Amino acid sequence: MGGVKDTEKIIAFCGMNCAECPVYIVTQKGDENERKKVAEKWAKKFNSEIKPEDINCDGCLSESGRLFGYCKVCEIRNCGLKRGVENCAFCDDYPCEKLNKLFDTVPAARLALEKLREKL
Repeated sequence: MGGVKDTEKIIAFCGMNCAECPVYIVTQKGDENERKKVAEKWAKKFNSEIKPEDINCDGCLSESGRLFGYCKVCEIRNCGLKRGVENCAFCDDYPCEKLNKLFDTVPAARLALEKLREKL
């Protein structure tokens, strides 16, 4: 399993905190009403058909197979799995082009990975 996990954070390969993701949160709570709300909100936000049953995820680091649709095909996650790194902070090629694209839109991911790299 990759990434860094503690009681409040699940730092995915890319540096995002899965524990703050609405899909992860409703999955862990098992709240069907909230699942419907997240599906509706994300369907509008991403202009995509997202059904309540699609809102199931145990986080990027999960080996259970319950991943939100995009997480299954995420090139950063798949690269980290292939390289066998704990997460991208531990990769010899950090930061790569894939990460830099993400960091443009999710600067908090860079900060999370940089904090981890400081401890290496």
